[in-house]
Amino acid sequence: MPKTYIIGHQKPDTDAVVAAMALAYLHESSPAHAEHENSVAVIADPLNPETTFLFEKFGIAAPQQITAADIAPEDKIVLVDHNEEVQRLAGINPDQIVNIVDHHKANINFNGPICLVFRPWGSTSTIVYHMMKTKNVVPSKTIASLMLAAILSDTVGYKSATTTQKDKEYGAELAQIAEIGDVEAFTLEIFKAKSDVSQLSDIEIVKNDYKVFEFSKKTMIDQLETVEQDMILTEKKASLLAAMQTVKAELGVELLFVAITDILKVNTKLLILGEAEASVAQKAFGGTVSDNMIDIGPKMSRKKEIAPAIEKAVA
Repeated sequence: MPKTYIIGHQKPDTDAVVAAMALAYLHESSPAHAEHENSVAVIADPLNPETTFLFEKFGIAAPQQITAADIAPEDKIVLVDHNEEVQRLAGINPDQIVNIVDHHKANINFNGPICLVFRPWGSTSTIVYHMMKTKNVVPSKTIASLMLAAILSDTVGYKSATTTQKDKEYGAELAQIAEIGDVEAFTLEIFKAKSDVSQLSDIEIVKNDYKVFEFSKKTMIDQLETVEQDMILTEKKASLLAAMQTVKAELGVELLFVAITDILKVNTKLLILGEAEASVAQKAFGGTVSDNMIDIGPKMSRKKEIAPAIEKAVA
């Protein structure tokens, strides 16, 4: 029987993984989605430390990691938490994509019409929960726990500029279903897991949560959300800059930025690799690059506050 593969972006964060799982749960639970009755959530790359922590906490096995070769010609593909070609699983046939569920700016071009579900909310899991509500589907306690975690992660505990009232409203409902009474303590658990880079190499940190954007200059922006910003920028800055140079050459991007975001202090500092990045960063955010770093203030959201400013400066 043909399958419907539901998949998030390369180097998936928690929202990309969980939204795929939640959408597969919806497809299985609702007669309205009979055309996707053989839906399976999959991932393009291994789980990051935060998502690994959550899956271990709730006793969940990770979705299968696949390549484009695993997708048969008769199978369908649903994209979640991304839409741009450069962020998709490498090698997939765009003609097999039948649906996209996302909360990012659209940059797409297909040969035929497909189903699109876009909302300007803080996470894709918020959108999928809305879809569940319209079909009278209630997620299981475990799926609700993961969906709440994904919303809290993507909105940085509702502190990010991407946060909407819908995220808070649905987050509260999911907390009730998940029987998580102390959401603040749960958020801190997520933050600590997100911040743990002790087992990561410098290359893995630079590629921990990155996206490549097709601006007028191909641009990579990695974001590390942490409670140890000062330690990272003091003890690891030199080795991270060297790793950034390696990754820049490996991925063939023209510009590369690493945002070190302190999720408790609500502050982001950008690591600046060279003169090209320095020029763009100063134009985008003001201020002056000093010692390969620029403080861009209380900007938490790559999607809403960091990437758009860089795109404008590049253009």
